[in-house]
Amino acid sequence: MGSFEITPEEQAQLDKALHDALNPLASALRSRSSGLPEERMWEADPIEVTLSVLAAWKVVDAEVKRLTAIAAGTAGSYGASYEQMGAVWGITRQGARKKWPEAVSRPAATAARTSGVFELCGGTAEVVPDPSSGGWRWTGRGADGTHGAAEAGASYATKEEAAAHAGAFLREHVPGRA
Repeated sequence: MGSFEITPEEQAQLDKALHDALNPLASALRSRSSGLPEERMWEADPIEVTLSVLAAWKVVDAEVKRLTAIAAGTAGSYGASYEQMGAVWGITRQGARKKWPEAVSRPAATAARTSGVFELCGGTAEVVPDPSSGGWRWTGRGADGTHGAAEAGASYATKEEAAAHAGAFLREHVPGRA
């Protein structure tokens, strides 16, 4: 990954663009708090004017943080790791995880989408993700040798629901059960 340093010319352009965007906001904030028209903002007490500018930067800072979190979430949704995001931001992997806790899917969530095999009443069943529906399906073999599966076209919303149906099938197919 390349360097994300900016040139002095780019820094000057960025400073100008930020100040150009900030001035109307600072003027509006100062006008609301003082009752002076926006065009007379700079005629007010210098402390009041500079506090208006500081208040405007606070608004910009909050918006930058919001947009940064969105950008981190987008990067995470495309597969970027906390290590990669931290490197870009100049912080550690742990720092990135703390800064944007929802940006990267947890490994546990990925594991939850994996197949699972279980045994019950002497039979075996497997639950698997159904890519066509986003749900879950099951197949099984009862202890009496009977094969079974979710009905054609059936898909269950959760892994646990598919496992419950598979478990019911296994309980019905025990040798000698009447």
